[in-house]
Parts: sequence; structure tokens; C-alpha cells
Amino acid sequence: MPTLVDQIDAVLPQTQCTRCGYPDCRTYAQAVAKGEAAINRCPPGGMDGVARLAALTGQPVRPLDSACGLEGPLTVAVIDEAWCIGCTLCLKACPVDCIVGTHKQMHTVIEAHCTGCELCLPACPVDCISLDIVTPGQTGWQAWTPAQADAARSRYLSHKQRSSPVRIVETSGPTERKQSVIEAVLARARAQRVEKQ
Repeated sequence: MPTLVDQIDAVLPQTQCTRCGYPDCRTYAQAVAKGEAAINRCPPGGMDGVARLAALTGQPVRPLDSACGLEGPLTVAVIDEAWCIGCTLCLKACPVDCIVGTHKQMHTVIEAHCTGCELCLPACPVDCISLDIVTPGQTGWQAWTPAQADAARSRYLSHKQRSSPVRIVETSGPTERKQSVIEAVLARARAQRVEKQ
């Protein structure tokens, strides 16, 4: 059975934009479930999103917090290929891995995967990224489908897993076999040094 956090997370559009003040949609959902965050901090979800959160939490519907941004249509990032320098900073900033390219090569956006989070905009040192409106006249959940939100969540989780630092567990010390190999290599090096003298 889904927890309250799961239910709240399910009604967020999964842009992973951080406008709510949290690092991702799931963290915001956890804060809402604990009563630590207001339900009106998700501009991409719009007022429809606030109403959905109110229904889940029993809190009253209130206007979107303008400090988090304004409700708007779904947008996608577009890279001006003539100006792109291939710095890869936008790749690192994208939470859903919708930008492809490599170092010192032109980058491009896979529009079908872009959530319009805008995190790539400040990352670009040459301002070659702009936003195109995909859903003119539609905002909040009118501009999103549950399938798009599910796909964005899945891409974000994959991105998060790939970008997590790998922990290297060191052994407590060299084993006898390793130690004998190291000693043999050192002995061979000493013998070669003596031969050259």
C-alpha cells in the first residue's frame, strides 16, 4: 500500500526543478507529509497541484507561493548549436539526463525527456540555452500527463543512481599473498639495480 509520501510524490509533476526549496520532488513530498513544508510550493504543478495536495493532506487550498515562481506552461530547453562550446556544464545540471553531447562538442536536448526545470540555464556560461513553450495556454497539470511525470521520475532516479559517488571499501591490510608479491617485485627491482652498477 502506498505511503502518504508516495501519494504526495505521485501528484507532483516530477520536474525536479528545486523551485520548492528542496533538492527534488521526493524530498519535497517527504517534507509535506511531515508537515514541514506548505502544499503551495510547486509552480509546475500549479493550482491544480495545490488542490491535489490539499485533498491528500487535508490542508486548505491556498495560492501558490510566489517566492517559488509562477505557474506556467510546460517548456523545453533548446540549445543554440552555433554558440554551444561543449563545456558539459548543462549535462551535469540536468536532473533527467535529457541533454546529450561530449566535451568540446555541440550539445543538444532530447525534447521528449526535458521537464523544463530550467536548471541548465544558469549553468551555461555562454547563455546559449533558451526555453520553448510546448503547451501554450495550458499550465500546471493541464500541461502534464501522469505518463510524463512517471517517465521524468524514472529518468531522475536513474540519473541519481549514476551520479552517486562510489564508495571504495579498503581492506584492513594486505594479505600474506599480496605482501609476498610486493616483496618479490621489490627484490627483483633491487637485483636489476645491482646488475646495472
